[in-house]
Amino acid sequence: MKKILNARLCLLLLLLMIVALLPACKKINDSSNAGAPSITSVRLYHPSPQDTLIGTGNLNTDTSFTGHSGKYVVIIGHNLQNATNITFNGVPTSFNTALFAPNSAVVSIPYIEFSTIDTAKLYTIQYSTLAGSTTFAFKLGPAAPIISAVSDVFAAPGDSVYLYGSNLVLVQQLTYGGTNIPRFNSNVNGTSLGFLMPATTSDKLIIVTTKSGTARDTINAKPIIYGISNCNANVGDSVYVYGAYLKTIQSISFGGASITNFTEGPHGVYVKFAAPASNSYASGPVTIVTSYGTVSTVYKVNTQNIDKVGLLGDMEWGDNFGFGWGASEHLTYAQADFNGSMGTNNSQFMYIDNPVLAGGASVYIPLGNSNTGNHWLPVANIIDPPANWALQFDISVAKPWNGGTLYIRTEFAGDSYVARYEPWKIPGSNVTKAFITKGWETVIIPLSAFKSTVNELGDGASISQISQLLGPTGANSYNMTLKNFDTSPTATGFYVAIDNIRCVKIK
Repeated sequence: MKKILNARLCLLLLLLMIVALLPACKKINDSSNAGAPSITSVRLYHPSPQDTLIGTGNLNTDTSFTGHSGKYVVIIGHNLQNATNITFNGVPTSFNTALFAPNSAVVSIPYIEFSTIDTAKLYTIQYSTLAGSTTFAFKLGPAAPIISAVSDVFAAPGDSVYLYGSNLVLVQQLTYGGTNIPRFNSNVNGTSLGFLMPATTSDKLIIVTTKSGTARDTINAKPIIYGISNCNANVGDSVYVYGAYLKTIQSISFGGASITNFTEGPHGVYVKFAAPASNSYASGPVTIVTSYGTVSTVYKVNTQNIDKVGLLGDMEWGDNFGFGWGASEHLTYAQADFNGSMGTNNSQFMYIDNPVLAGGASVYIPLGNSNTGNHWLPVANIIDPPANWALQFDISVAKPWNGGTLYIRTEFAGDSYVARYEPWKIPGSNVTKAFITKGWETVIIPLSAFKSTVNELGDGASISQISQLLGPTGANSYNMTLKNFDTSPTATGFYVAIDNIRCVKIK
C-alpha cells in the first residue's frame, strides 16, 4: 500500500513539473509574445560601417530623402521581427524576413506616385507586426520641382496652360506673372502642371512651391523664326514668317523694308503681311522685335538677281544659269498658272510637267551641271556642322502632287548621300495627302538632311561633315531626280516650277 501511495505521489509531482515548465517553454520558443514594434531611426543601407543616418523621426531637422525607389534602408528599433506590413507614405513595400532581426529590418523603398498618395500619410513609415503597429516620421518625398517650359504664354484669359518640367507634385502654391493661381492639377508623373490663364499679370515670374521646395522661372517668350514662306516675294504677295512667340511685335524688317502693317497669328506661330515691291528695298535678313526680345534670320530675303553668294542656279542667262537642258524640264518666263496669292514670279524659271510615274520609274533633272565651279559655301566653312547650312530654292506646285520623291544629289557624293523632298507625306505616319501651293514658296533643306542608304536612297544616317557631300572645296555640281520608290504608279503627275537655287547659312 505504501509503495502504491509513493508511486502516485511521484506521478503527481511529475505532472506538476510539466505544467510548470509549459509557460516557460512557450516564452523561449514563441516570439509572438514580444511587445509592439517601435522605430528609433532609419539608415541608408551600405555594408558596415558606411551606413548613413537619414531619419531620426524629426521632420524639422531631418533632410529630405528623395528619388530612391528600389534603394534599401535599414529600419532601426525594437520588436521588428515578424512584420506583417510595412508602408512608406501609405505605399506598401515587399520584404524578406530573413533580413530582419529584433532590432533591425532591411527593406527596399517602393515606387511611389506622389501625385496619387494619401497626403495624410506623407512622410510616414507604418510598421505592423503580430503584436501591434507603429508610425514613424520619415521625410521621404519627391525631389525639388523644376520648370522647363510653358505651353502657351500668349493664351487668352481662361484658356488652359501647362507648365512642363519635373516633380510638379504636392504643389502648395502657384504664382504666374505675379497672380496667385488658386486651382491647378498635376499629371500623374509630375511632368506637367495645368491651370487657367489669369486675366491679368504684373510681372514675368513663375513660382511653384511644393512640399519639396520652390521652383522659379521667367515667362520667356523670346521670338523664334523657323522659316519664311517666300524669300523672293513680289509686291502684294502674302508673306508668312513662321516661328514661335511671334506676338507683341513692335517692329518687322523684311530685308531692307520696314513692315508696319501685319497680322499676328494665333498663339504666336506666324505673322503675315503683304510684300513690298522687291525693287524698293535691299537684300537682307528678316528681323522681328517683340516686347520679349529680338530675332533675326541668318540668311537673307529678296535675293533673286541681287545676291550671288551661294547661288547655284537662277535660271537666268549668265554664269549662274543652272539649267541642264534635260528632256523633262522647260524654261519659261512669267507663266501665270504658277503664280498665286502666296507668291508670284515674273522672272525666267524652270518647270517640269511629268505624267504619272510607273512603279520604280524615275525622271532625271540635270540641274546645276553648268555650274561646276560654283561654291555652295566658302572653303573656310567646310568644317561647319552640316545643320548650319541648307539648300534653298523657290517652288510652285500648280497641280496636286501625291507620290514621287524629288531627291537631290551632288556629283561628289553621288548616291552615297542624297536628300529627299516629299511634301505630300504626313510626318510620322504612312498617310499621304496631295500637296499644292498657292503660288511660290521657299523650301529650306538643311545639309544634315542628306543621308545614306539603308533600304532606299536617303533613308539612312546623315552626313557628319559637309565635305562628304561637296568635297574639300565646297564647289560641286548637283542634280535632282523625280523617282517613284513605290511599286505602284504615283497617284498624280508632277507639274512643278523651281527657281533661285542656292546654299544659305541658317545657323
